Amino acid sequence: MQRLAMDLRMLSRELSLYLEHQVRVGFFGSGLGLSLILGFSVAYACYYLSSIAKKPQLVTGGESFSRFLQDHCPVVTETYYPTVWCWESRGQTLLRPFITSKPPVQYRNELIKTADGGQISLDWFDNDNSTCYMDASTRPTILLLPGLTGTSKESYILHMIHLKCCFLNYLGKIGPKNSFDGSCNFSVGWNTFACSEHRHMFVKQVDMDHVMKAKSIREFDKRFTSVMFGYRTIDDYYTDASPNRRLKSVGIPVLCLNSVDDVFSPSHAIPIETAKQNPNVALVLTSYGGHIGFLEGIWPRQSTYMDRVFKQFVQAMVEHGHELS
Repeated sequence: MQRLAMDLRMLSRELSLYLEHQVRVGFFGSGLGLSLILGFSVAYACYYLSSIAKKPQLVTGGESFSRFLQDHCPVVTETYYPTVWCWESRGQTLLRPFITSKPPVQYRNELIKTADGGQISLDWFDNDNSTCYMDASTRPTILLLPGLTGTSKESYILHMIHLKCCFLNYLGKIGPKNSFDGSCNFSVGWNTFACSEHRHMFVKQVDMDHVMKAKSIREFDKRFTSVMFGYRTIDDYYTDASPNRRLKSVGIPVLCLNSVDDVFSPSHAIPIETAKQNPNVALVLTSYGGHIGFLEGIWPRQSTYMDRVFKQFVQAMVEHGHELS
């Protein structure tokens, strides 16, 4: 025991001297520092490859649509590699508008006045320089509808335009009686009830005494939005605004990309079982990506996973859509 105690004291002294020397010469310039950095990097890489980078889940209501996507839109079956330093949902959601570039796009605006006094503003990108469709009369038209607070100047909209969609609730209402060939939807808010459960915000609105006291989206919608659009109750408005209950009525090929870690559209609201009952519907569910994020690569300035899904699906529908007829 005495010999063991002596050996332990000697080992402790030698270790202390070694660590003091490492601090004097610079930790990160030492072999120990480099070994620790290398070890951490290997451990992180193993964790990333085993737990973060995964193939998306493809849910379809028919074998024909599934085979069509695998043949002409293979990105939906490939492993999605989120940005290694920013794979968490909140980071993906918040950083995407600041990280991704905004390609220059020149729009031609058309303002349509409706019978009830409202206005519809359309920003057209005519794509007159197209080498594939030089005749404007035969050129396919792609309708891009940004999210609730988005505009035609959103970075993801600009990228989609440069890569050569998307109002799902409407498609469910009119069923197969429409002039669209297909639809591609991203970060769908499937259930408005679920999406509004815990989204807190403070806003200024018209009814200053009542609306200004709203502390959540649900309260605001109850006091302002549902009343403004003539709904009897907030539940009536949310029911009518939720596309999940109309998914079974969609009559054209629809591809929906959602991340199960979406901070605004919770995974439990994704209508997986309903999608399985409609041969025109396909859900692509990634483990990570946030809300309209889907960043990938070391520095995701130019393209995202969402952009690649959009490009391949649109091209597949334009060139091979007749296979689904």
